[in-house]
Amino acid sequence: MSQTKWSNFYKLEDWWSVWIGLLLLGTVFSGIITVVPKMPKWKGIDLLSALPWELLPKLALLAIGLCALFTLGNLVMKGKEGRNMIPGFLVIFLLAVLSYILGNSQTAKAINLGYAFWALLIGLIISNTIGTPRWMMPAVRTEYYIKTGLVILGAEILFNRIVEFGPYGLAIAWLVTPIVIIFMYLFGTRFLNMQQKSLVMVVATSTSVCGVSAAIAAAAACKAKKNELTLAVGMTLIFTVAMMVIMPLFVKAVAMNELVSGAWLGGTIDSTGAVVAAGETVGEIAGQAAALVKMIQNMLIGVIAFAIALFWVFFIEREPNAPKPQMRELWVRLPKFILGFIAASLLVSFVCIPLMGMDTVKGILSQTKTYRGWLFCIAFLSIGLDSNFRDLGTQLQGGKPMILYLVGQSFNIVLTLAIAWLMLSGIIFPIPELAQ
Repeated sequence: MSQTKWSNFYKLEDWWSVWIGLLLLGTVFSGIITVVPKMPKWKGIDLLSALPWELLPKLALLAIGLCALFTLGNLVMKGKEGRNMIPGFLVIFLLAVLSYILGNSQTAKAINLGYAFWALLIGLIISNTIGTPRWMMPAVRTEYYIKTGLVILGAEILFNRIVEFGPYGLAIAWLVTPIVIIFMYLFGTRFLNMQQKSLVMVVATSTSVCGVSAAIAAAAACKAKKNELTLAVGMTLIFTVAMMVIMPLFVKAVAMNELVSGAWLGGTIDSTGAVVAAGETVGEIAGQAAALVKMIQNMLIGVIAFAIALFWVFFIEREPNAPKPQMRELWVRLPKFILGFIAASLLVSFVCIPLMGMDTVKGILSQTKTYRGWLFCIAFLSIGLDSNFRDLGTQLQGGKPMILYLVGQSFNIVLTLAIAWLMLSGIIFPIPELAQ
């Protein structure tokens, strides 16, 4: 293996998310860790029940352990500057504890405002008032934490369910996504007459696939400017916050089918972590459906980036001497954490359950789910800490990018809901095992 190829395995965030996620799973399945500290539910004004003294040493060990793992990966990826994330990570972990305290109160539970909502709110308040301190920014790594959490999520979804749900997810994710991209590109370039075609493409891809990761891949494929990528990512992050709060409330208000609603959330909310949190707000089945649809949709990143590169080379740039995109770009663009998600599902389905039994594995998964909750909480704090409304407002002068996003996302929401209902309502096709 060449040095370039080998470096992919130890210098890419995606791969470190896989290694850390599998390692965390291994600590619990091997019995090294028997209990992952979990924040208790509480009521009234009894703050001691919200954060018991005996829990503090366990939380400190968890914070140190997670910080060590993510810093190790960061050191390998970035060299000595990777250690700069240590102070920021520890502070973000403390904010995650606060988010759990607020989200686990009886009042918050009653109105469905869990840890994810409070983590986002705390991050947004800091970012949009005093501003996120510069020394914290190296630890504000949303994708790093989300991808690792999703690898852990793979262990909770048995492989037979992935296979059973696969055709439904393909129909929902792979049918809607290209239609939305084409619609948004034509709407932006022809109806809105936007001259920055690369900006239109990046916004369209981030809206229809999975937000930040897709935006980065599309920007590289069409050679978008840095400020265009920043604008697309900024809009994605801000509206992700709104959608992950509003859409589950709408789902519950209209008593939407849990499987249909999960698939709808998975196909429309741009951030993978926010998808899972929104789905689990609705219910366990909705959370699994949302995660599976988003996983399948994420697999399109490589294909979409390759198609954009071809389109740019042959129709937009038309430079005869420009290098043609190669098929290996599909592998380069593929989010590697998806492989970790599948590997975790395979290991639990075909190794752990036959050896340990279903009841034992369920008990272990209750602990790995707590790991995942901490990682998602830290990720949502990172989203908030990295989202600044003032910067976004400056970039949106003229209004056309905002119109493009709003029209495109509205079309995406309606189309995805129609296809999700068609596939999963049980009226036309049989309901997959996930819901049974």
